[in-house]
Amino acid sequence: MIKFVLLDLDDTILDFKMSEKTALTKALTELGVSVNDEIVKKYSEYNISQWKRLELGEITRDEVKINRYKLLFDDMGIDLSPETATKKYENYLAQDHFFIDGAKELLESIYNDYKLYLVSNGSKRVQSGRLKSAGITHMFKGIFVSEDVGTEKPSTDFFNCVFSRIENFDKTRAVIIGDSLSSDIKGGINAGIKTVWYNPHHNKNDSNIIPDYEIDSLNKLHNLLRTI
Repeated sequence: MIKFVLLDLDDTILDFKMSEKTALTKALTELGVSVNDEIVKKYSEYNISQWKRLELGEITRDEVKINRYKLLFDDMGIDLSPETATKKYENYLAQDHFFIDGAKELLESIYNDYKLYLVSNGSKRVQSGRLKSAGITHMFKGIFVSEDVGTEKPSTDFFNCVFSRIENFDKTRAVIIGDSLSSDIKGGINAGIKTVWYNPHHNKNDSNIIPDYEIDSLNKLHNLLRTI
């Protein structure tokens, strides 16, 4: 019977793509750049590619932050400071939030019955700001952000650190829910806990990362937790 529920934050509980678009638009507009959907799409692709490199241990967190803007500005042929853009972007990103459909209702329905823990790759300052804006911090017994932990999902070091900080933790009664196969699901598998892939867009899984369960709506998670 499940007792410990580990939840990813971005694009599982909070809509990171919407927050990203809003913060990017504000930051680049402030720098004199006229933002359109193509620019947002390019930035998002560069951002994802750099986070994937971080997951593989190829670059550092600071390099992620700078590289994504350097790649974008080089692509656009404009001369702007990636460092300045990063600072403005993160300031805006930390100020707001958008819930994934059903996420707030899910948390309200399960947080009294399970011990909830947030496990997120990201900046502690940014994630703390978004969680405060969302007003959901009190629902979690613990919040673990990779910058604070010192390593990222899917590293077993990340999960071992998390497990060591949870009182009376039992792997056999734990599950992780997240939208990323390479981060959340792979990390959960390597750590020896059950996994639920949140896949609302019915993306095809062409990898060798096989989750224990898959859902396309957060509304289905409450009943699933009762049956695992």
